Amino acid sequence: MILALQALRGVAQMTAVSIVSEPGILSRFKSPRQLMSYSGLVSSEYSSGNRIQRGRITKAGNAHLRRVIVEAAWAYRHKPWVGGALLKRQQGLGQAVKDIAWKAQWRLTTRYRKLSARGKNKPQVITALGRELLGFVWAIAVTIETQHHAAA
Repeated sequence: MILALQALRGVAQMTAVSIVSEPGILSRFKSPRQLMSYSGLVSSEYSSGNRIQRGRITKAGNAHLRRVIVEAAWAYRHKPWVGGALLKRQQGLGQAVKDIAWKAQWRLTTRYRKLSARGKNKPQVITALGRELLGFVWAIAVTIETQHHAAA
């Protein structure tokens, strides 16, 4: 699992270990939204009747996981590219994991550019990227655990 998570840009060994150790088995979350909520990277909501108003992130989840994910999200400011240390970390991994990591690079980099162009401040943009990055982390975890159960 730790090796597979390192296929993502911005996620090296210590980050991957933190991601796996904080929530435990990632497939216990039925959807990526549950993992996002566990980390506290979801917006707060003030609702009454038909009115829905969303606010800042809740910060009601695991602070260490949230910090690690947001730090990793800073890597997606740059254009998509696989080379150097990232290429070495991806060697020996399955194609499904590499495809998820590549999709993450394209989606998160594009989202960074769009949100920045709209005038959002950088910490707010990076927090949004971190939330989506957790979705890709969940997808890789479920893929690896599915492959592991199929092989057993």
